[in-house]
Amino acid sequence: MNEPTTQKVAMISGANKGIGRAIAEQLAGLGMTVLIGARDPRRGEEAAAALRAAGGDAHAVTLDVTDPATVLEAATWIEERFGRLDVLVNNAGITGSGQVSPQDAHDQMPSAVDLDMVRAVFETNVFGVIAVINAMLPLLRRSPEPRIVNVSSHAGSLALSSDPDGPFAALPPSAAYTPSKTALNALTVQYANELRKEGILVNAAAPGYVDTDSNNHTGHLTPAQGAAVVVRLATLGADGPTAGFFSADGPLPW
Repeated sequence: MNEPTTQKVAMISGANKGIGRAIAEQLAGLGMTVLIGARDPRRGEEAAAALRAAGGDAHAVTLDVTDPATVLEAATWIEERFGRLDVLVNNAGITGSGQVSPQDAHDQMPSAVDLDMVRAVFETNVFGVIAVINAMLPLLRRSPEPRIVNVSSHAGSLALSSDPDGPFAALPPSAAYTPSKTALNALTVQYANELRKEGILVNAAAPGYVDTDSNNHTGHLTPAQGAAVVVRLATLGADGPTAGFFSADGPLPW
């Protein structure tokens, strides 16, 4: 194993572009060593190289959250290289509707949805998060201030989604993406409850409607703006919240 770094080490899944990359850039800017999790090794290395060129300490890690082998290999590499993990950001996610945002995903209508799509979305957005957290937990337990942030969505809020007069009333119903984020929120609470006594803070973040590939760049927030709440939760002090769901404006209703 290499000599342990004194800098905090942060792993971000799906970090070669969009919100994930912005999160990595901001954490690197705070002096953390950032690990760029990416399915495509070449894209991951390009993103890491760009961060290094900007003065950050960044490394690419091949990580497909739906492939248990790459998840375990990533954990082994982090252990051998750094000996611990301080921050885990579960950012990797899919909408299930290709280059169409959840706002336009009429193929996710509950009464007509393709079950294979639902399975694929949950495989990445829910089961993948479980796989990554469980693989990284031994490393997080070696950190003096371990933090886990799950990147969710306002759409995952049952209170907001069920309000017929609320801001999401105009969105088409979804049986894939939206329920996957609700499930991710529930998972966040359960992990937080289990790990609370160990001082591991686990929270969910809603970045907002961010301009990314997943919504065909129709979002009105920049990736940097969307990343801010994630970074805040990744850098909480010991007295910070756990089992919470937050946007840039504060706590969100479940």
